[in-house]
Amino acid sequence: MTPPDNKDPLISHRAQIAREAESNNPTWDIVSDPWDPIKNPNGFVNVGLAENSLMHNELLKSINNKLELPAKYLTYNDGGGGSTRLKASVSKFLNRHLNPVIPLDPSHLVITNGVSSAIEHVAWAFADPGEGILLGKPYYGAFVPDMNLRPGTTVIPVSFGDCDPLSLEAVAKYEKALLHFHKISGNRVRALMLCHPHNPLGRCYSRSVLIALMKLCQRYQVHLISDEIYALSVWENTVDQYPAPVKFESVLSIGLDGIIDPQLVHVLWGMSKDFGANGLRLGVIISQRNRDLHFALKGISMYSYSSGVTDHLTSLILEDEVFTEAYIKENQKRLSESYTFTTGFLKRNGIEYAPGCNAAFFLWVDLGKPYRELRPSIPENDDIGREVMQLLLRHKVFLGSGEFFGSEKDAWFRIVFSHPRRYLEEALDRIVRALHDC
Repeated sequence: MTPPDNKDPLISHRAQIAREAESNNPTWDIVSDPWDPIKNPNGFVNVGLAENSLMHNELLKSINNKLELPAKYLTYNDGGGGSTRLKASVSKFLNRHLNPVIPLDPSHLVITNGVSSAIEHVAWAFADPGEGILLGKPYYGAFVPDMNLRPGTTVIPVSFGDCDPLSLEAVAKYEKALLHFHKISGNRVRALMLCHPHNPLGRCYSRSVLIALMKLCQRYQVHLISDEIYALSVWENTVDQYPAPVKFESVLSIGLDGIIDPQLVHVLWGMSKDFGANGLRLGVIISQRNRDLHFALKGISMYSYSSGVTDHLTSLILEDEVFTEAYIKENQKRLSESYTFTTGFLKRNGIEYAPGCNAAFFLWVDLGKPYRELRPSIPENDDIGREVMQLLLRHKVFLGSGEFFGSEKDAWFRIVFSHPRRYLEEALDRIVRALHDC
């Protein structure tokens, strides 16, 4: 055997790809330098990460009043897919809130350490390396590495042009992308990934569109994966008249007879967003009729084992029906108020946003237009998204860049508004100052 060249990398090719991707990611440097008006006034104001801190005090009060960890949670307990108790409490909770046609049973669930792990698992289970998964633009940027980095699947971004990505018209765009991928690669498309409610658009798919997508998936025997991590973060929009906000209806609430093989339908949910608890790392894969998937995931569940502490804490929270009902109601109220405040600020400062939101906690905003208006010498065809991003970072405010979300339009950004008012005001003020920085 020939000794390797000293210049050969000491990590695998896939590890090199991950290293390169991470080298361009400023997120963790920003997280480690948080703004505080007293202790760190020059730190970053972070309205880029999808975190909801509006209800942290209420959640912590509930947890700290109840937490007493039994010894069994220091063991492997009931195995890697979640404890019997946890799966029962999640099933009962989601039966109340997602209105499934077939009530959820613990056997329908696989618990993971976060929805990112759940996404990776279903990508691994449904598609071999090189096979495709459809993903409409704009999309939650981390979907791409979740489905591609380790499973090796090919993520197929679907472009919509001037078509509303959540409309019936958009269904044909998915089919066109599916057929094109098969033609150029020879590989099959195995799944269609939705974020419902949508990230970053903050809207819900209508029942008619969901059914049309199901019929498309049935025609080509493609799995429909509905990530419903924002399912309970739906609130009243008192600001926008058009487009009229669409109410949320879970994929589980749709009868599948005559529409799609139930083995092809799967839903994901977790504690990160609806309960403002990204740090708990608790995700759920719901598949009611695909036993092969459940048997396959048993074999790899050790790699996504949710900790005993998280398992116990989540059970405590979800079993308290009085607390969860009050929590969800108040959270929705605060999200609505925060949306109203943020859109009012944007309008006063001439910043356009995609209207019609009623879900999740972000706004899709056009920072390119005011940036150009303040700099009329910029050629019309120049891409300026990265320039705007650099200005924002110079002013120590972090937003989600449209480039990360696969935006079809330049210089659009995602603003997360689920923060206390003082923090949000600081972020919005810095955004305006950055745009005016010549």
